[in-house]
Amino acid sequence: AKSAFAAVKGDGSVVTWGDAGYGGDCSSVRAELRLAQHIVGTRSAFAATRSDGTVVTWGDVDFGGGSTGLATQLCGVHSVAATGGAFAALRIDGSVVAWGNADYGGDMGLVRAALADEVQLLASTKSAFAAVKVLGSVVTWGFAGHGGD
Repeated sequence: AKSAFAAVKGDGSVVTWGDAGYGGDCSSVRAELRLAQHIVGTRSAFAATRSDGTVVTWGDVDFGGGSTGLATQLCGVHSVAATGGAFAALRIDGSVVAWGNADYGGDMGLVRAALADEVQLLASTKSAFAAVKVLGSVVTWGFAGHGGD
């Protein structure tokens, strides 16, 4: 994040510090942050992948910090990638879920169907995502000037 830090401790708990408006305060989700394995951040939010395959987010809702409406989709998650304002989760079944600021790739729009299965890797730039599919094709979305479609 731009003005905050988040770290996973050895016991799977999470510690945050810095500007609360940029994700530096995780107190609202602290109880959910047990068993965290990996954290990624946008400019003002964080997403933690837990050992049970779920994802917990906090920080600025407009930049990916709010994912409560996606709780049923954010299970079975293998990994999460971040741009400056959005997150994308690669699920174990090969599908992708994205959320956050649409200008940063938070809306998969016309490529949603292409991301429903067979994705094996996610990558990101400042404002776009790329998904590598099993047969080697690449699907991009987000801001075109930063590699999106």
